[in-house]
Amino acid sequence: MTAIRVLVVEDEPLLAEAHRAYAERVPGFVVVDVAHTARQAMAVLRRNGGADVDLVLLDFRLPDLPGLEVCRALRAAGSNVDVLAVTSARDLAAVRTAVALGVTHYLLKPFTFAAFRDKLERYADYRRQALAAGEVAAQHEVDRMFATLRGTSGQTLPKGLDEQTLHSVLGALTTDAGRSANEVAHRTGVSRVTARRYLEYLVTVERARRTPRYGTPGRPEMEYRAI
Repeated sequence: MTAIRVLVVEDEPLLAEAHRAYAERVPGFVVVDVAHTARQAMAVLRRNGGADVDLVLLDFRLPDLPGLEVCRALRAAGSNVDVLAVTSARDLAAVRTAVALGVTHYLLKPFTFAAFRDKLERYADYRRQALAAGEVAAQHEVDRMFATLRGTSGQTLPKGLDEQTLHSVLGALTTDAGRSANEVAHRTGVSRVTARRYLEYLVTVERARRTPRYGTPGRPEMEYRAI
């Protein structure tokens, strides 16, 4: 499958570059352009009839026009480009409008790279299913496609692990400060043994990295960071 072409729309230059870097760290994605205003975004999306972009990473708070109005204009023009909201807008009215306008995912700032990657990987999985030739054979295939976006499918977890706890453990990690299994257990309410099992699984699937923490008596304690 060809790379998914991404347009980053973000008015803050540093955040725009961070989102570009994040997107290009996820295999299968390539950033084709960055826009800092709604006008710039619409100009990119009009090129070649919109054929240059598959996915828009869209901030809702742009200096010249709200991001939701960009979505509205796209749909009014007949564009089916997919949109992933990357925004600090937390009001439910914005969320409802985003759903009504066909926004694929809604990612609240600030976020970790792990959370960002999860959204893109789920989108890529959904896109592979949606672009397959032919028809769906039964209801369960449609349900699976929607479940992929909603986060209820994904890869099968090892026996004894569940997705809700996995996301809690992942949410307890940061990219800039390591946390031990004890610290993660305290933050999530699970036992240290359980926390360590989930952390080791995250290391195995390359969602976290493990390094020794020196400066304590005895053997160095392991600490984990999201990646």
